[in-house]
Amino acid sequence: MRAALPALLLAGCASVPAATPVTAPIVAASAETDPVDSTSDAADDPAIWRNRADPAASLIIGTDKQVGIHVYDLKGKRLSFTPAARLNNVDLRTLADGRVIAAASDRADVANAHVALFNLDTVARRLVPMGRYPVGAGEAYGMCLWTRASDKALFGFVVLKDGRIDQVRIDVSGATPRVETVRSMRLGTQAEGCVVDDRTGTLYVAEEDVGLWRFAADPAAPTTATPIARVDGRTLVADAEGLALAPKGKTSGYLVVSSQGDNAYTLYRLADMTYAGRFRIGGGAIDGTSETDGIELALGDFGPDYPEGLFVAQDGDNAPDTQNFKYVSWAKVVKALGL
Repeated sequence: MRAALPALLLAGCASVPAATPVTAPIVAASAETDPVDSTSDAADDPAIWRNRADPAASLIIGTDKQVGIHVYDLKGKRLSFTPAARLNNVDLRTLADGRVIAAASDRADVANAHVALFNLDTVARRLVPMGRYPVGAGEAYGMCLWTRASDKALFGFVVLKDGRIDQVRIDVSGATPRVETVRSMRLGTQAEGCVVDDRTGTLYVAEEDVGLWRFAADPAAPTTATPIARVDGRTLVADAEGLALAPKGKTSGYLVVSSQGDNAYTLYRLADMTYAGRFRIGGGAIDGTSETDGIELALGDFGPDYPEGLFVAQDGDNAPDTQNFKYVSWAKVVKALGL
């Protein structure tokens, strides 16, 4: 049974008075991907696979929501492309047996949401389709994965364009994957970006014109949404878009959100969801980002250019070329914000 949405806790957030965004330091990108082939609004959401044995050989996945999904190296070179109609958001997880599974929200049928599954062949550096699976009525939009710590079960969260969130269990142990919808939650208006903290089993979702929410990720938990940050025109400017995590220790770290309305990225402390700072990408030999949809962040050593982690952001205006993704050293962000 769905819990009632605590809309009163964010009452008035959809109508934000005029405000001046908080100043954000500029951090230069270290690399950018080859532009996507599609024109107009095409590149959307990235995911990162870190090669622990050889960090410099790590891979980045990026969706082109017009025609398919790309795999890039750390220099931004496109290594492979897998055709797939209208994929929007993508996430990945490494299974206990070493396989890397990617899942994307599939919008090919706007009336019926699907999840598209892929195996990431880390040797051939390409995505191998595993099929597309129905979720429920509505247009698939956001997508994120969660591995439950207690039994390593894999779950996905498909954020529908109208604000409904369907949780699916993904079983790839057999010859054919099984995707089963296990519960639904709801926000009041359009939402997309989401991310799950595997350490705490917490799902974070961005309601674009309202703010950020969290849910307990376990399918047996209540479906109650807890508001954690609002669109205020100062620290977070609508649309609130992609979400990413910078975990630290057992429960702390930062939640990062694309503040699309002013081309910035805002950080909140996971411990108490207080504002921790914001930054923009630009100022270097590579052009900056604007109107960012999806973001991703992975901590750890990715080689000399990214010694503490890699932040990837979609660039909504890469003129004169088509859209692409920018790479930023997380160490530079930490330094710029004094974290």
